[in-house]
Amino acid sequence: MAAKITPRLIELTYEAALKSYWRKNALRKFLRASHVSESFLASWAEAESKRDLLDRMFLTLQKTDKGKAVIYQMARNLSEQRTFPDLRNWEDSDQKIQDAHKAVQELKHYLREQDEEIKSERDRAEAQQRAREEREKIQRSLTDKAKLQQELDAMHTKIGTQEGGYEFEDWFYRMLDYCEITNRKPYKTGGRQIDGSMTLDGTTYLVELKFQKDQAGAPDVDSLKAKVSKMADNTMGVMLTMSGYSSVAISDASGNKTTILLLDASHLYLFLSGSMSFNDILSRVRRHASQTGEAYLPVNKFSG
Repeated sequence: MAAKITPRLIELTYEAALKSYWRKNALRKFLRASHVSESFLASWAEAESKRDLLDRMFLTLQKTDKGKAVIYQMARNLSEQRTFPDLRNWEDSDQKIQDAHKAVQELKHYLREQDEEIKSERDRAEAQQRAREEREKIQRSLTDKAKLQQELDAMHTKIGTQEGGYEFEDWFYRMLDYCEITNRKPYKTGGRQIDGSMTLDGTTYLVELKFQKDQAGAPDVDSLKAKVSKMADNTMGVMLTMSGYSSVAISDASGNKTTILLLDASHLYLFLSGSMSFNDILSRVRRHASQTGEAYLPVNKFSG
């Protein structure tokens, strides 16, 4: 039911029904069209006036939800009236029609106010629901990110082991899924092992993951460069190491039109701390590379 069956609505519906129909048969047809039961209509005694019938009917209908639905249907039907055929051809037809029109307009105005109130309540309820869902989403996000950090922290004891390398690889792609970054897990192409790829802002990055105790060196950078050079022009490479880079590795990755970006553990923890999204971190390093030719930008220089 779209409206509240208030005493005021009942009063206005009662008056509109009483004043819109002068003959009993016309009122009976209207009540039947509004789904008043045949058994009730059959109880209308010949000596009983329209007003007496409406008094008895509204008292009965208010007792059940089904009856209230009938009242609402009557109110809607009455409010849609434009003409009053049953009030024509009487000596005082003009006055009868005027009274009926006034009663119907008052009912229509009340229903319109109710509709607006209900819409406002519905809008508020929907806004509250959206806010609840957003809070829950944020809470889930914080929980998931905290879990990612706990997992990465626990992996530190396995740095340099094959088991740790596989766990880190799995962790990294779950992190990309969390960030909703399109990615592809490790695969082989042309006999070369690719640690996977990710696509962001129209650029596809080949990924090289280093979960070792030693710093990544120039040979690691050269290997990734060779893989990138065989791909399409819009392909770049991202190397991520947990133990940093040698100065030679950074120098080799940098230069004119560098195709390599270098990330380390501090970039991951910047994301996990909630300070920046991983997307923004990668974009910041790429922007730095585009402006300076330097493939590596330490976290402590992000604001520079």
